Amino acid sequence: MKVSIFGATGFSGQAILADSIKQGHEVTILVRDASKIPIKHQNLTIVEGNVLNPQTVASVLHHQEAVIQCLGVGGKGDGKPTTFISDATKIIVNEMQNQKIKRLIAMSNVGAGNSIAFQPWFFTKIILPYFMKWLKVIIEDKNRMEPIIMNSNLDWTIVRCPNIVDKPAKGRCNATLDGKGLKLSITLSDLSKFMVDQLKQTAFIKQAPSVSN
Repeated sequence: MKVSIFGATGFSGQAILADSIKQGHEVTILVRDASKIPIKHQNLTIVEGNVLNPQTVASVLHHQEAVIQCLGVGGKGDGKPTTFISDATKIIVNEMQNQKIKRLIAMSNVGAGNSIAFQPWFFTKIILPYFMKWLKVIIEDKNRMEPIIMNSNLDWTIVRCPNIVDKPAKGRCNATLDGKGLKLSITLSDLSKFMVDQLKQTAFIKQAPSVSN
């Protein structure tokens, strides 16, 4: 499958890129700095540019069949309110619709949308607003991002992630729509495999599963 990845230089993005190539996809990525991509492969095309430029995004999407959006703000970001991910997602979604590309897999956070109900009250009322303000602003932007995707005509899957840890893969991923069985973390390898697997799977089309180990 011909797949465009936005966010391929990030912590999760690099693993998703590696898994996409491993699974045999032809991958095109848009990055600001190509030197941050350590992978060289015949099925990888690297385009330098700004995801907030609609013309650049349109060119990257030309002749593509699916998109993985795993954009971030650079780790924890600077803690200041941001609209970067939602702004970029709006451009990506618009250009996908213009070019009639249907399949979108997008990364979000547990705590966004209705998954906020999966979190204990102590976390949502105390920890998040007072001790994890950096995450609060990220979730706020994901809350702007998710409706852009959900209100589109795309075949979308939004993957809501808990804490992503760089530990050996456990070889399993629990995906829940109602929060049952949801744990506090997921390994990077298990997350990336789940994200890439969605390119060929249909169970979560137009759904927003929360995932964990």
